Amino acid sequence: MAELIKMPKMSDTMTEGVIAEWHKKVGDKVSSGDILAEVETDKATMELESYEDGVLLHIGPKKGEGVPIDAMIAIIGQEGEDISALLSGGSAPAPKKEEAPAPKAESAPVEAVDLSGINAEAIRMPKMTDTMTEATFVGWSKKVGDKVAVGDILAEVETDKATMELESYSDGTLLYIGVEAGASIPINGIVAIVGEAGADFQAILNAEKSGASSSPAPKQEEKKEVASAPVASASPAPKAVATTAPSNNGTDGRTKVSPLAKKLAEDKGIALNQVKGTGPNGRIVKADVEGFTPSAAVVSAGTAVGVESSEEIPMNSMRKAIARNLTSSQFGAPHFYLTMDIDMEKAMAARKSINDYASVKISFNDMVVKAVAASLKQHPMVNSTVSPDAVTVHNHIHVGVAVAIQDGLVVPVIKHTDALSLTQISNSVKDLAGRAKDKKLSMDEMQGATFTISNLGMFGIESFTSIINAPASCIMAIGGIKEVPVVKNGQIVPGNIMKVTLTCDHRSVDGAIGAAFLQTFKGLMEDPVRILV
Repeated sequence: MAELIKMPKMSDTMTEGVIAEWHKKVGDKVSSGDILAEVETDKATMELESYEDGVLLHIGPKKGEGVPIDAMIAIIGQEGEDISALLSGGSAPAPKKEEAPAPKAESAPVEAVDLSGINAEAIRMPKMTDTMTEATFVGWSKKVGDKVAVGDILAEVETDKATMELESYSDGTLLYIGVEAGASIPINGIVAIVGEAGADFQAILNAEKSGASSSPAPKQEEKKEVASAPVASASPAPKAVATTAPSNNGTDGRTKVSPLAKKLAEDKGIALNQVKGTGPNGRIVKADVEGFTPSAAVVSAGTAVGVESSEEIPMNSMRKAIARNLTSSQFGAPHFYLTMDIDMEKAMAARKSINDYASVKISFNDMVVKAVAASLKQHPMVNSTVSPDAVTVHNHIHVGVAVAIQDGLVVPVIKHTDALSLTQISNSVKDLAGRAKDKKLSMDEMQGATFTISNLGMFGIESFTSIINAPASCIMAIGGIKEVPVVKNGQIVPGNIMKVTLTCDHRSVDGAIGAAFLQTFKGLMEDPVRILV
C-alpha cells in the first residue's frame, strides 16, 4: 500500500524545509535507510531518510522549493500502484483482504470527542537508525511532574548503533513515563506523555491498549513524522562544565545551541559557554555567535587575568561507532606488527617523470595503492577476511583508503583496484576523499574492503601502527619519506626512506606470510616501473 512521505520537524523551531537536493528520482527502488533528499532547515542542511521499502512513485516539491511541516514530499509504494487518491488528498486504496472486516472498528477512537479534548500528547519512540527495532533507556533526565519545553532532553536512549538523546517536541508537564531506566521499548511505543498539568493522560493509555490512536488524529501524523526524522538527537548539545562564564539554559548545566551556531562558533574559535543565548529557552542561535565580543583579559603587573572555563563535548555517534568497532577489532583479533624500510629514491624519480606527462598529478599514496594491489595478487592470504568460523580468501581486490573527516574516520573503498591504472587510482582517491569530507559517500562506497591503507606521511609522521579494519586480515600504515644517511656500496650517502608497518590478524596471516607480502611490496616500490606492467 502506498505511503505518503511528509516533511518531518527536524528542529524545534522549524516551520518548513527547503529541498536542497534529491538523491532519488521517480521510478527508483528505495529501501529503509536510503537517503531520499537533502533538506535545508532553519538551522542546518540534513539528510531525509526513507523508512519505507518500495518504489518512488511521486515527488512533490522540486529542488529549491520550500515545504511546510507535515506537507507531502513524496509517495512510496509498489510499482504501478494507483496513487490518484493520495494526490487528490484522499487515502490510498486499501488491500482487498482488509475490505471484509468492519471498517469502523479502528476509526471509532479517532472520532471520540473525549480523546480529542485532552490537552496532552504521547511521545513515541522514534526510529533513530535505519536498522533499529527497539531502544533501551539508559536514564531519564526528567521526572513526572517536571516542566518540559521544546528541545529539552527527556532521556538517554541506547539504539543498535549509538547512545542518543531523546528530545521533547512539546511544551508542558511530564505527566507519564512509560519505560523505566534499563528497560526496552519497541519503535512507536509510548515512552512518555506531555501536556497540561492535570490532563487525563490515562484516556490516551486506554486508547493505546484498545488499538486506537493515542492522540487526536492531526497530532498523531505530526508525531509519526517527527519520529521518522533521521536526526532525532544525533547531534546532542554540548554541556557546560565548571565555568564562571554566563549560564545559557537554566539549572541543568546544559548549553543548548543550534547546529549552525555551533559550527560558526567552532570556525571562529568561540567558547560556547561564554555566549549568551537569546533563542527559545536560552538556546544559542546564529545571531548570538555573530554578535559575540569576547571580554578582553585584564593585564596587571605582568599577570593575565581571565575566565577559567571548560567545555565537555559529547562523543558523536560516528566516533562512538568507531570506538566500538576498533575496540572489538583490537581485542577480538590477535594483532601483530611488521615494520620495513623502503628506499624511495627510484619511486621519487619515477613520480617526477610520470607527472611530467600524466593528465593528473600522481601522489606517492597513489603509487602505494597500486603496489599494494599488485602485491595482493601474489599473496592471496593477505587479501582475506576473517569470521569466527572461517577465513575467506577473495579473488577480487578492493583496497580501502582511510580518510579523516571532522566527525571521525571513514574508509572509502576503491573497487577492483588491481585493474586500474595509476591515473584511474589517482582520480578515484581524489573523488572518494573529497566526497567523504562532504559526507556524500554511499554505504556501498564504504563497504567491502579486502585490505586497508592508512597514510599519515603527509603530516610528517615517521611511523605508526594501525588497528585492523575488521573483518579484513591486514592494514598497512604508511609513514612519511625522510632523508637519512644510508650505506650504499660501502659508502654513507644521503637517502630517502619510507617506513611502513603491516598489522596482521594472526588467525589468517602469520609472520611468514606477512613478511613475504612486505618483501613483494618493497620490491615494487623500490623498482616502480614494475607496477606499470
